[in-house]
Amino acid sequence: MKNNNQEKHSDSQYPSRQFYFPEQIIESFILKGKETLQFKRRAQFILSLMAGAFISFGALASVLLSINIEIDGYFHLLSGIGFAIGYAMILLSGSILFTEVNVLLPSYILYSKYSLSKKVLQFWIVCYIGNFLGALFVGFLLNLSGSLDKEFYEGLLVFMEKKMQFTERGTWGWFQVLFSGILANWLIGIAAVLSTAARDVAGKILGIFLPVIIFEAGNFQHAVANMGYFSITVLEGFEYNWFQLIFYNIIPASIGNLIGGGILVSLLLSFAFKEDIDEEVLEEESKSIEG
Repeated sequence: MKNNNQEKHSDSQYPSRQFYFPEQIIESFILKGKETLQFKRRAQFILSLMAGAFISFGALASVLLSINIEIDGYFHLLSGIGFAIGYAMILLSGSILFTEVNVLLPSYILYSKYSLSKKVLQFWIVCYIGNFLGALFVGFLLNLSGSLDKEFYEGLLVFMEKKMQFTERGTWGWFQVLFSGILANWLIGIAAVLSTAARDVAGKILGIFLPVIIFEAGNFQHAVANMGYFSITVLEGFEYNWFQLIFYNIIPASIGNLIGGGILVSLLLSFAFKEDIDEEVLEEESKSIEG
C-alpha cells in the first residue's frame, strides 16, 4: 500500500488524471478542516452567514423551478437542480456550511489524535448559528421585497408540508427525521467527496448535482436546507411555528446530519485509506497553512 502511495506522490501531490485519488480527497478534508479552524472568528462567522444565505437561495430556486410541475420525476429533478445551485454557490465561494463541516472536521480530528478541542466545538457552534442567521436574513429580504407572488408561496407550502409531515407522528416522527437526516448528509457528504475529487469547475458542479438531486427528491432532512425553506415563510404566517421547526425538525435533522456526514462519509473513508494518506504531504501543507 505504501509503495503505491509513494508512486502516486513521487512527481506531484496530484495525479496526472482529471480526478484526485480517494486518499488525496481525505488529505484535502484534513487540510481544509485545519485551515478553516485557523480563520479568525469574524471570518468564520461571515462565511457561515454567506453559506446560510446561499442555502436560502437554493431553497428559493428549488421552488421556482418546480412550480406547476405535475410529473413527479420532473418535479424532483428540477427542485434538486435548484437546490444544487445553492450548494454550488457555497462550495465555490469558500463559504462555511454546517453540514460540510461535519464532513471535514471528523477527518481532521481523527488525524490530530482524536483531539476534540474547545476551539473545534466553538467553531461548530459559530458555523451553525451563522448558517441560521444567514438563512433568516435572506428569508426576511425576500418577503420584504414583495418579489414573490402567491403562486410561489403555494409551491413553497408543498415543500413545507413534506418537511413537516413527521410532526404528526409523535416520538417516532422525531426519530424518522433523525434517520432522514443521516441519509441527507450521507448524500451531501458524497457530494463533497465528488466535488473535491474533480479538478475543474465543471467537474465540481457535476459532482455536487448528482447526490443533491437524490437528496432533494427523497425529501431527506438537511438541517440548513430546512432553515432556508422555513426562513422564506417567516413573514407569511404559515401554520408551522418555530417550536415545531426547531424541536421536531431542525434538532433531530442536525443530529442525523452529524452522523451521516461525520461517520458514514468522513470517518469511514479516513479509516479505509488511513494507511495510504501521505503524512509528508500533510506535514508540508500544514506548515504552509501555518506559515
